[in-house]
Amino acid sequence: MSDRDDEPRTSPRPSRRLLRPAAAAGRRSAAAAGRRSAAAAGSGPPRGAGRFAAVLRAPARPGEPLFAQAPKAWQRMLPYAVAAVFVATLLPVTITVLAGDYRLDGGWAGALGVAQTVPLLLAVSRPLPAWALVLGADTVGALVLTGADRVAGHSWPWPPMTVVGYLALMVFLGLREPARTMVGVWLATGAVGVVLGFMAPDGVSQTTALLFVLAGCLLALAGVLRGLGDAQRRIAEQESISEAERARRTLLEERARIARELHDVVAHHMSVITVQAESAPYRLPGMAEPVQEEFAAIAAGARESLGEMRRLLSVLRSDGAGSGGGADGERAPQPGIGRIRQLVEATVRAGQPVELSLAAGAERAAPPAVDLSAYRIVQEALANVVRHAPGARTRVSVTHDAREVLVVVANGPSEDGTPVVEGSGGGTGHGLVGMRERVRLTGGTLDTGPLPGGGFRVAARLPLDAPTEEAS
Repeated sequence: MSDRDDEPRTSPRPSRRLLRPAAAAGRRSAAAAGRRSAAAAGSGPPRGAGRFAAVLRAPARPGEPLFAQAPKAWQRMLPYAVAAVFVATLLPVTITVLAGDYRLDGGWAGALGVAQTVPLLLAVSRPLPAWALVLGADTVGALVLTGADRVAGHSWPWPPMTVVGYLALMVFLGLREPARTMVGVWLATGAVGVVLGFMAPDGVSQTTALLFVLAGCLLALAGVLRGLGDAQRRIAEQESISEAERARRTLLEERARIARELHDVVAHHMSVITVQAESAPYRLPGMAEPVQEEFAAIAAGARESLGEMRRLLSVLRSDGAGSGGGADGERAPQPGIGRIRQLVEATVRAGQPVELSLAAGAERAAPPAVDLSAYRIVQEALANVVRHAPGARTRVSVTHDAREVLVVVANGPSEDGTPVVEGSGGGTGHGLVGMRERVRLTGGTLDTGPLPGGGFRVAARLPLDAPTEEAS
């Protein structure tokens, strides 16, 4: 079956259905579909690099700890644990090296060790203030080391422990701060090193260039990782918006199609009213003049309403000329339950094994809206079967009683063993969305889902009595 059926849209039969309940339900369903699509786009945990990039996402508020948006508690505590490990390792090593290798006074060694390492704990939540504290402590340490007993032959102005701690700080800062701040930090690091270079003691190994280069590399790497997390978040947001818009557009298109199909049903009623009102003076002779004027006013109001409906229909059809069926289709009757047998036969000729069980009198019992909706639901379901489960055995059942029409389309697994997944495709290109809209139009219910042994089932209950405003 093709996705589009150029079925005509004029019905000679009266209708007891209104579009207002379906329109209200359609607005609610569009909003709900948008929320579901947004949730679907944002749900599903990312894998591998995507998950790590999402964890590295920049916090939304100042002072928020690194990894604060991670989904698990141990991930949120990980930056604190890393900072604590660096402090616990660097603090005793720094004191030992300053006091033992550089022969610095013990008091100065202890004070510098604490000042250069403990601010790493602050870097988890406020890396920029931590950097200012560490850079100040490292600068003071370099100045103090100029008077140390054994500074010659050792690294200066940045001892090895200072380089390690500073590089760790660069990672924390690069994961949190914007590119402009990172460039400023990097240039400030180089400037301080250049200034200290003019005061270098004799015989020392200069580490200014080493720290400058390594700090720049780590800042760039951390910035790239954080940018990857930001890009991942923006992509997820755009996918969420796109899914919501697609769901809303699908609902609006399906509602417009239903409105086009039901327009002529309502137009038929208005035409009958016009004819009856205009012919009343001839069918009922002897009417008083005021009564004749009243019938004339009714006929004029009905003609004006028909004109407004035609203008409305021209708007609805302006972007859907392909679904109109042409001028000949405009004058032909709408399909209904009576034409389901032809639809099934055409599907069988296309190579799809389909069995039909059609209760006698169903087309006569159903009003036009239910009659049309039942046909379209079967059409959508068969189109889905042809698309997603070619060759699967399918059974179509249409029954009715005094209260409702029951439409059931069930198919087994496809011949090639591929799973049957009902998507959004269908006779009008909207699949299950179109079915739900048509069921809401009539105030019925729709039940869809996979079958235990494979396959898919669509069951629609369409009430024969007009739905009330409260029920809609």
